[in-house]
Amino acid sequence: MLNFLDANNSNFLKKLEQTLSKRKYAQNNKLSEINKIISDVQKFGDKALIKYEKKFLKIKSKKINVKFSKNEINKISKKIDNRLKSSIDLAFNRIKKFHSKQKFMPFKYKDRYNNELSYKYSPIDRVGVYVPGGTASYPSTVLMNCIPAIVANVKNIYLTTPALKNSVNPAIIYAAKKCGVKEIYKIGGAHSIAAFAYGTKTIKKVDKIVGPGNTYVAAAKKIVFGEVGIDMIAGPSEVSVVADKYSNPNWIASDLIAQAEHDIYAQSILISNSKDLIKAVNLCLKSQLESLPKKNIASKSIKKFGLAIFANSQKKILDVVNFVAPEHLEINVKNYKNIINNITNAGSIFIGKFSPEAIGDYIAGPNHVLPTSGSAKFSSGLSVSDFLKRHSLIKITKSGIERLGPSVINLAQHEDLDGHANSIKIRLNKEN
Repeated sequence: MLNFLDANNSNFLKKLEQTLSKRKYAQNNKLSEINKIISDVQKFGDKALIKYEKKFLKIKSKKINVKFSKNEINKISKKIDNRLKSSIDLAFNRIKKFHSKQKFMPFKYKDRYNNELSYKYSPIDRVGVYVPGGTASYPSTVLMNCIPAIVANVKNIYLTTPALKNSVNPAIIYAAKKCGVKEIYKIGGAHSIAAFAYGTKTIKKVDKIVGPGNTYVAAAKKIVFGEVGIDMIAGPSEVSVVADKYSNPNWIASDLIAQAEHDIYAQSILISNSKDLIKAVNLCLKSQLESLPKKNIASKSIKKFGLAIFANSQKKILDVVNFVAPEHLEINVKNYKNIINNITNAGSIFIGKFSPEAIGDYIAGPNHVLPTSGSAKFSSGLSVSDFLKRHSLIKITKSGIERLGPSVINLAQHEDLDGHANSIKIRLNKEN
């Protein structure tokens, strides 16, 4: 089932890199088409939104309202199943508690010349949250993207989810209402990202866009970056599981499948020092896939991008993990402390056999919006800091500029920036 690689082979890293790259380039972003969509929304606003919704969803209705009314929100949110409502409430509280621990303290100090230097934070004013709709309809996405913004004290949160053709998931509306979202829109795709970036008559222009989406959404976010901020360019979901001969192969297989059922481009990787375990996991995969509702998606994902990597030493295991830099990493081995202490590249790490990645997707507390496609080498999961701006404050005294100014002049003149030097000289009453 899983494609086998041996970390002991001399060309292993080259083969691994080729396999990982294949997944990155397997998706066609159709950038020229997306640029046209964004340009149209920028020029024609709501008219362009409605045009593209009709085109992509094959809607024939002449009258289209792209925003949920308050009455619609109240009615839809009441349709949620009580058990699901309780689960969302529990998840909300746990996620909020975890993110509330992320303290960002301003500071201020004075140096030997009595110069006052300080740092402060302020929240982003307007945030737009994209939530996938249709077959991928996730209330957990609402919670994970809105709650850090709430903790950061963002006052204006707007949300869009594809809901013009399909009936909207009441759980999404309930979660959005619970998070205090100001307005909820019914559109999806690249055109909704453009609407957030540039604003239309109906949709508010925002300062930052967060939330996952398909390849069109991801590409659109990349294009509008600079006009607005974005959380990250997220690719399909991925998990790497480190396991040994003491691991339960049935449990490992279930965790690999949990990622594979997301998307045919999702990637599930097993890293183990036991070939017997790898064989056992493959048998369990075959058995579990037979009864999986999303068997077709998961099977394609595992067949094309699934990997079983045999690494017979702890050093090799660590090298593989840090090279892959997985979005989710499960450490399901008997002695895990040394491994954890030496992991530098991973989005979120799940420790022990009772910590499946699925619990992190919903209710553990840490955010499930994480870096993918190796970007954990230089970035981290969504947090409160993503919704805060940092400001440095500088107050220099007369004594301070007299003591520090000459060094500034030296540096400025060295860089041929005489204007910089002069702005110091003029305060020191020196001749130009």
